[in-house]
Formats: sequence, C-alpha cells, structure tokens
Amino acid sequence: MAPAYKRILLKVSGEALAGDNSFGIEPPFLQAVAKQIADVANSGVEIAIVVGGGNIFRGMAGAADGTDRVTADMMGMLGTMINALALSNAISRQGAKSKPYSAVSMPSVADTFTARDAKLSLEDGFVVVMGGGIGNPFFTTDTASTLRAIELDCDVVLKGTKVDGVYSEDPMKNPNATRYETVSYDEVIGKNLRVMDTAAFALARDNAMPIIVYALDDTAGLAGVLAGTTRSTRVGTPL
Repeated sequence: MAPAYKRILLKVSGEALAGDNSFGIEPPFLQAVAKQIADVANSGVEIAIVVGGGNIFRGMAGAADGTDRVTADMMGMLGTMINALALSNAISRQGAKSKPYSAVSMPSVADTFTARDAKLSLEDGFVVVMGGGIGNPFFTTDTASTLRAIELDCDVVLKGTKVDGVYSEDPMKNPNATRYETVSYDEVIGKNLRVMDTAAFALARDNAMPIIVYALDDTAGLAGVLAGTTRSTRVGTPL
C-alpha cells in the first residue's frame, strides 16, 4: 500500500534527544530514533527534519544567565546544529543517505539551507536534517519547522515529543489532563495548548499545513505514525 504522505517534515525536539537525561544526547535513544527515520526513508518517503536545541542549551543555561536575548538565541541556534550533525550522522550509520543543512552560514560544517537545494536533496533520496532555526533570533524551532514544511512542499508536519499528543494541560504535571484526538488550529491557539508556539500554529493554519503530535519513543515509531496506528493528535483539518 502506498504511504499516506510522500514528503514529511519531522520536528524533533532537543529535549526528546536527551532521553532520560536532563540535557545532552542519549546515544542509544539517538540511534533508535535514527533507525526509525532510516527505515521510513528507505521505504520511499521523503523526510526533512528540523531539530531543536533545548537539550544542549539547557546545559549552557548558567553561562547564558544574564545574556541578552539575541546572543542567547544565537547560542541556541548553535545547539541545534550539534543535534543536526549528530542525528544526520546517526541516520547515515543506519543505512540511509542524509545531509545536514544550516540556516546560519557555516560552510565547513554543513551546507547553507536554501529551499531549492534541500528539495533537490530530498528528490535524490537524502534525509535532510536542518539546524539553525530560521537563522534569526526571536523565532523558535517550532516556527522553523512549519516554515520549512511550507517551503519544501511537505504534506504534513510531525512533531515528536515526550508526550503522545496534545493535552489540555501538561500531562507530566497533571495526570488528569484531557488528551485530544483531533483539534482545530483556532482551538489550539485559543486555548493556548502549548505543545508548539502560537506563531507555528498560526503559520500552519494560514497555509493549511496539518500537524501530528506523537511521542518520539513510541514503540511503533515513525512508521506507526504514518500508518495511523501510533497514538497521536492531529491539528488542523481531519483526513
């Protein structure tokens, strides 16, 4: 059976890559996620990835204390590049072609992102892993993921997090929080359901880009999300 989506944008939060640690990258979890991605890529689905940097930046929080917002955001962008390089390399080790891109020019580290080049890489079978956010301060990697999905003509944004969908409150703090199977863009913005930031949801709404939120450590993995068997929440118009 043909996959439900031909080209997807996967948002991987930095916090998720930390696994059970408070910061940094947990190598076994990184390899497990990379295998999920490689298996799906080798099945013919084109995959673009935007990575966050919370796991790196949290470890630098003391150094950033008192730093102005622009400098702190630049530090965060560099953190996302560490994750992008680690994830791209891990995907290659799992048997799929992968290429890292940076929104901030650093040619000795990664290709500078342009939608044209990234689309060509996707068409050539590479998993495209993007770091550096959008290259500007004051924008989150959630917004970057929605923007890149639109630029790259993706069919859907998949956000892999530590929770299995969108909840009325943080389920880690309130185990009685209500979980949504589906939720509209306006509802998620109006109720301030902050699994992604408001700008990301508004951009998705204005461009009719669906978002699926799921737990990155789900046993069925990315393939389960695409098959519709993994527990998740769909934000936007129903299928």
